[in-house]
Amino acid sequence: MSRIEVTDVSKTFKDTKALTHVNLRFEENTIYGLLGRNGAGKTTLLNIINNRLFPDSGAVTLDGDTLTENTAALSRCFLTNENNLYPESMKVKDAFKWSKVFYPDFDMDYAGKLSKLFELPQKKKIKSLSTGYQSIFKNIVALSVNVPFVFLDEPVLGLDAYHRELFYKALIEKYAERPFTAVISTHLIEEAANIIERVVIIKNGQIIRSESLEELLASGYCVSGPAVQIDGYIQTKNVIGTESLGGLKTACIIGTPDPDMPSGLEISRMDLQKLFIRLTDMPESHS
Repeated sequence: MSRIEVTDVSKTFKDTKALTHVNLRFEENTIYGLLGRNGAGKTTLLNIINNRLFPDSGAVTLDGDTLTENTAALSRCFLTNENNLYPESMKVKDAFKWSKVFYPDFDMDYAGKLSKLFELPQKKKIKSLSTGYQSIFKNIVALSVNVPFVFLDEPVLGLDAYHRELFYKALIEKYAERPFTAVISTHLIEEAANIIERVVIIKNGQIIRSESLEELLASGYCVSGPAVQIDGYIQTKNVIGTESLGGLKTACIIGTPDPDMPSGLEISRMDLQKLFIRLTDMPESHS
């Protein structure tokens, strides 16, 4: 079973600790959500994995082989982010041809099919594309390279709701037809939650959660009701956040609901976006 392992990776830029002793594993044929606030270290982590940055310490391996300056191992990975690695004067159709040179399994027919689906003009120069269509171009390349590990850093940047839905549908169809590992880093958590299998949450350069989506959502619950009742109920609970509206209150709690809930209180499942906000809102522990 193929896997990428990040072992004790740290990275500092001047006075900023971007990553601190990060340990992480990406297994084959799995869709991951890499979630974190701006500046949490997501892009730095993805760049280090894909050899676009070097860590100050630690290592990244693919099936035990280092990914640092290892062309053979790196050819099994693909990263798309805001940086365009193709000459801006290059036309889309020529970029596809060059992608085939560097990634022999690149599917030209599939790239053409997606271009029609997304109405991407192949005769246009990359630099003349709008922000949204530059994202579409990069996503089409990412879905066409046919490598085991694809990293998508803000893949829906600049896309409207229709094109975002189209992208996730295309990704799922591709995954079902030819499974691979996709690591999606995005701020639009609610949309991505529909396809994510495992969640990695990074905060201030450190991994605070890494588990299956179901395990993560099952680790807590929300309880709603009259504020006075909620305040009494949560006194002994591990509360990660509350919301109030008028005389009503909702609390998000880590743990499992009591077998006999007090009358008047309503239990609901935590959704990924709310849980993410609560977890990344929590103050640092200083033990």
